Amino acid sequence: MTHRHIWYVSYGSNTHAARLGRYLDGCRDSRPPLAAEAVELGGVLYFATESLLWTGGRAFYDPGAPGRVLARAYLVSAQQFCDVAAQEMYRRPGPGTDLDLGRAVREGRVEVGPGRYETLVCAGRRAGVPMLTFTAPWGVHDVPWNRPAPAYLAHLYAGLTETGAWPPEDVAAYLAAAPGAAGHWSAEEVAALRPGPPGPAGRAARSAPPPPRP
Repeated sequence: MTHRHIWYVSYGSNTHAARLGRYLDGCRDSRPPLAAEAVELGGVLYFATESLLWTGGRAFYDPGAPGRVLARAYLVSAQQFCDVAAQEMYRRPGPGTDLDLGRAVREGRVEVGPGRYETLVCAGRRAGVPMLTFTAPWGVHDVPWNRPAPAYLAHLYAGLTETGAWPPEDVAAYLAAAPGAAGHWSAEEVAALRPGPPGPAGRAARSAPPPPRP
């Protein structure tokens, strides 16, 4: 790893700080982020595949599609970013799963593996620090969309609204319009969601078998 710190850009359930905390509990360094800021990315948020935990569609990011994605950037150590990514990839965090973040920054996109959340994307820099996230190798039109579960969508709504960067009604409308949610959720229904417990992550998530690729 050539970078000491990374902006980990979350567009899914980890936009909710309480949810991210569960992942940090499974990191080698469990300290909270040094900073958190609301950001907007070019691209599209969509919901697809089936979550083993939430039993609904997962959030994915297609940076190549036209659109606007609301997200939250956390300033973490490069090691923490690798450990969070490892957990999302159903791998055990540790030196053996450290990623070549320098390559991701240079090339903009690197496929670590064929599965979901195994593609690293560099979304630019903020105050000179690289902004990295992870998504699937496929695009928004390459897989069937899937309705997100209420408990899952509640974390996205809570995370984006707690930044204070966007009016709650705009966040609700944004999520309700995302492919996979559109036609299944109204903005009013999203706005009525309240997140429950953050749910298992970290060590608990690593014990689950990887889902089949769609």
